[in-house]
Amino acid sequence: MCNYLRVKTVAEKVGISKSTIWLWVKENKFPKPIKVSPQVSVWNEDKIEEWMNNKEL
Repeated sequence: MCNYLRVKTVAEKVGISKSTIWLWVKENKFPKPIKVSPQVSVWNEDKIEEWMNNKEL
């Protein structure tokens, strides 16, 4: 089953600020979120972990 994370949790998991996450999404340096509603975005936890593993290479 897929686990979805809000921006605050993603920021804590990755170790960067929420504003940096949004900046990197805009610059295509970070996975794009899924829009659940106009004001709610979530990320697939598997995609975040994959991104983190690729960054360590």
